[in-house]
Amino acid sequence: MTLLQRFARFAVLALSLLALPGVTLAQPALWVAQSGESTLYLFGTVHLLPDHTDWRSKQLDKALDASQTLYIELTDDNQANVQMLALKYGLDLSRPLSSKVNAADMTRLQRAAQVAGLPGGEATLEPMRPWLAGLTLSVAPLLKAGMDPNSGVDKQLKAQFEKAGKPVKGLETSEQQIRFFADMPPAMELAFLRSVLKDFGSAKKDLNELIGYWQNGNVDAIAQKADLKLRKDDPALYKRLIADRNARWGEKLHTIMQTPGVYFVAVGAAHLAGPDSVQKQLAALGIQAKRLP
Repeated sequence: MTLLQRFARFAVLALSLLALPGVTLAQPALWVAQSGESTLYLFGTVHLLPDHTDWRSKQLDKALDASQTLYIELTDDNQANVQMLALKYGLDLSRPLSSKVNAADMTRLQRAAQVAGLPGGEATLEPMRPWLAGLTLSVAPLLKAGMDPNSGVDKQLKAQFEKAGKPVKGLETSEQQIRFFADMPPAMELAFLRSVLKDFGSAKKDLNELIGYWQNGNVDAIAQKADLKLRKDDPALYKRLIADRNARWGEKLHTIMQTPGVYFVAVGAAHLAGPDSVQKQLAALGIQAKRLP
């Protein structure tokens, strides 16, 4: 399997990635909202998870059992589909990556490609657009470490609901998520790649901090580390990847709650933190989400 093929398996997941290597117990936050005859649970997820991680609780299991429908970010994130989309939107065979970046960027790319263990080094990145190169460098170390998205929380919840004969629906499609990156203006693409290169050396430390925050249900710390840092460093990218999507999800969930039922919504933990969280979007529409103790 080529690097690009392996990358395709993870590209969409990288949008809201929190990996948890070595964690044995997780207690993420859970919210509930009610409107008329509808109940909505909101649960922050991680998309890559070691098999031994225990993230269940009696309260969570009770909410899952009561829920009739599961909503996750994606349901069409199979390898073949994501690979096709990455090839469609992520390559630029007419202009190699080296022609779009400066000498300092190339030096950082070479170093990052070596550390990430890309076959062929930076040459592997040459046919890629900057956004795809940035995501590849974000995900490649996890591929190298053998991380598997099939152990992620969303995958496990999907399997649980399907086994129980309950419907599983997506808030977005894989193509929509890919195009959040692919439709970036060229300057934003380069800014994203440079941001990845800038933080490449500290990525493991930053991730370990996020792991601890998620494990302890420290939503404020997640907001500071993930949402607010991105909003400060790149407001346009924050708006594109976090705020705008949360607003659309809030409107969609508001509409869903017009139909009586019990719904369970599981999205990346960063979307349930910060000043533009999904809960804030629902509150603006008259639906209050309460965090369960």
